[in-house]
Amino acid sequence: MIITLLSDLGSGDAEVTIVKAILTSALPKVHIVDISHSVPQFNLQQAAYLLLSAYKHFPDDTIHIIVVDVFAGVEPGMLLYKYQNQYFIAPDNGILPLVFGEEIRGARLCYEFKKPYSFNEWPQKAAKIAQAIEIGQIESLYKPCELKTSLRFMQPKILHDGVECNILYIDQFENVVLDITRVQFEEIIGSNPFRIRVTRSHELTTISNNYNDVGENEALCRFNDTGYLEIAINQGKAATLLGLAAFNSGNLLYQTIKISLLPTSV
Repeated sequence: MIITLLSDLGSGDAEVTIVKAILTSALPKVHIVDISHSVPQFNLQQAAYLLLSAYKHFPDDTIHIIVVDVFAGVEPGMLLYKYQNQYFIAPDNGILPLVFGEEIRGARLCYEFKKPYSFNEWPQKAAKIAQAIEIGQIESLYKPCELKTSLRFMQPKILHDGVECNILYIDQFENVVLDITRVQFEEIIGSNPFRIRVTRSHELTTISNNYNDVGENEALCRFNDTGYLEIAINQGKAATLLGLAAFNSGNLLYQTIKISLLPTSV
């Protein structure tokens, strides 16, 4: 059995180790893979993006456990959702609709937590769900439910002369991911000429396929493997060099970047 972990627990304390200890005690043959534990606290947008980027690469019957803002809401719930032969154990805090869209069908409410909350209870319950999956008892133990919370990714704002995008994620290489997908870009911009003015001295007017399509330390934009538009610098740190960082780290609000439509030559 493969279990992945995605959390906002960080690496400075013992919580991640506790989660793994509880899971391996209940499931001795489990193989645990870390997606990330560096999600900013309570940042569902970034957690959803990381899960969306990773889960498709795992085999059938993988169990993905999302430990982000687990006690959100008045009566925090723990959900189980099966999608494309993979299982997702997550809080009922909107993370699943962020990943899979608004049309979530067949999610199951496994537990509701009562105050006072105990963090250890969360991985203990997750382990029980994983055991039920392993022996094929999820249908008899957990009933389908309606989700309490439904969220959507930040959406680009369509303007009369282009589209305004939010910065969705900045990875460890400081590549900057915008909240516009290839499909949205093609619908809004199409084959029309465009300009992304990142700074006064940096404008992007073409889509690259690879980082090395441009010279070293030159800026580019490309669609990454998850399908989102990414601004990068070949062998450089785009976020720092282009000044694209969170301007309100407390609320994790990012700058916006405009993609402008240019006049077509007659």
